[in-house]
Amino acid sequence: MLAFEEELSGYDLKKWADWSIGFFYWSPSFSQVYSELKKLETHGFVTSRVQSDDGVRGRRLYKITPAGTDAVQRWANEAPIDPPVLKHGVMLRIWLGHLNDPERSKQILREHIDYVEGMRQRAAADAEGAASEPAWAYPRLSLKWSERYYAAERDLAEQAIKDIDEADATIRAVKAGNDAGFPKPAPGVWHDVERKVQAEHPELD
Repeated sequence: MLAFEEELSGYDLKKWADWSIGFFYWSPSFSQVYSELKKLETHGFVTSRVQSDDGVRGRRLYKITPAGTDAVQRWANEAPIDPPVLKHGVMLRIWLGHLNDPERSKQILREHIDYVEGMRQRAAADAEGAASEPAWAYPRLSLKWSERYYAAERDLAEQAIKDIDEADATIRAVKAGNDAGFPKPAPGVWHDVERKVQAEHPELD
């Protein structure tokens, strides 16, 4: 954010992150923002000054240095591309759906749909707001991507609700007489499945 060459406080950076990169990467806490600013200043990537008005306790403003701009430009252009890390708590709970009532699993997905639809609407509004500033053409592109991402996440969750009935029917068809109330896979069967998939799809290794 400092690479846009505006002098900003830690508070400004946190708020900007919330309505921009927070949709698709990370929204840091205030403590993390200030901790990273101190590190950047130690490395000479930013400078800071205290702005005081009429004797009121001032706020510290940060500005990127040429060395900081060079560093972030090198990272943006040359750093290895890290694959996205997906930690989807909702899907982990659906994965354990045999321990839950199907209707409860559907409710979990409906709550998730409400959340992602809210995020989609926020991203769309922020993308629209960013259109007024030409320098934010690429941030706006990222916000529009975020809007489409949350729309896709909503659609996937809606499909998963429909898929729950099929999964529940599969379990009900074979659980008769099973003491645990749901089918127990044979020990090690996951490893057999893994070997079968590897044999049939060697290109995925």
